[in-house]
Amino acid sequence: MRLLIKFFLACLLLLAAAAGGLWWWASQPMTLRSSPLDFRVAAGSSLRTAIVDMRESGVAVNSILLALLARAGRADTAIKAGSYSINEGTTPRQLLDKLLRGKVTQGELTLVEGWTFRQWRARLDRHPDLRHDTAGLSEAQLLDRLGIRSSSLEGQLFPDTYLFDKQSSDLDLLARAHRAMRRKLDAEWSQRPQGLPYRSPQEALIMASIIEKETGREADRSLVAAVFVNRLRKGMLLQTDPTVIYGLGDGFDGNLRKRDLQSDSPYNTYMRAGLPPSPIAMPGLASLKAALNPAATDVLYFVARGDGSSEFSRTLDEHNRAVNKYQRGGK
Repeated sequence: MRLLIKFFLACLLLLAAAAGGLWWWASQPMTLRSSPLDFRVAAGSSLRTAIVDMRESGVAVNSILLALLARAGRADTAIKAGSYSINEGTTPRQLLDKLLRGKVTQGELTLVEGWTFRQWRARLDRHPDLRHDTAGLSEAQLLDRLGIRSSSLEGQLFPDTYLFDKQSSDLDLLARAHRAMRRKLDAEWSQRPQGLPYRSPQEALIMASIIEKETGREADRSLVAAVFVNRLRKGMLLQTDPTVIYGLGDGFDGNLRKRDLQSDSPYNTYMRAGLPPSPIAMPGLASLKAALNPAATDVLYFVARGDGSSEFSRTLDEHNRAVNKYQRGGK
């Protein structure tokens, strides 16, 4: 009986020593290949798989001891997927705490209102924290991958600042931006007043993109919308420069000439009635709201004052006087 008690006590002492040793090891700084050091835990990874990935990324951690530490805390199956960053001095215990709490590092990307998809894609392609799964894909292939039934991605993505796990897919970010645009557009469309000259949410989106390019001034958006809505109702040409510029594409050198206004294209609203065939930029929420809630006024013209604001007119004579005053230096 005494031998059995001694054996039991010896086992307890060994376990205590092992636990103490594990605790001491868990409190010692790990060796890192660089600091800070980034690594990613893929969705569905086990602790064993995550440890392999961490070691390959440059975290010199004892895989057996880290697994024991996790099991001791009954945490070996509770790690969170995502991107992580650790610094010199991080201990195994702190590392495990990060994995359990999901203290991931995030990338950030701002997609700007009024930019075209070409400009957006250039920014996506340059971002170092994204995985570039869209590289080499045509716009038609992107539309197919995203499940978007449209001839173009123009206007289909909502401008915002997006946070994401580092090295997540740029395709996923585009999908998020598209879902955000659909939510915003559907919400505004469902609350629209009666009598607007749009046959579909897509036409409202096209109008919003024109408003976005015509003015960045909050106070003028609903008035700009009123001008174009009133023109549509009367069957007048929209005659808006941004659509012509968009139609010129790479041929636009920054100077819109008379011959450009007289050159026919689907986007030349000086020659073709109605809305152009697609949005011409990515409109923000304020422009969506303006397109679906134009000011209650009968204005038909506007001209830039030169200070960022616009002068609005009801008649052509009023407009010509405003053009003479603000564009030609007349009195």
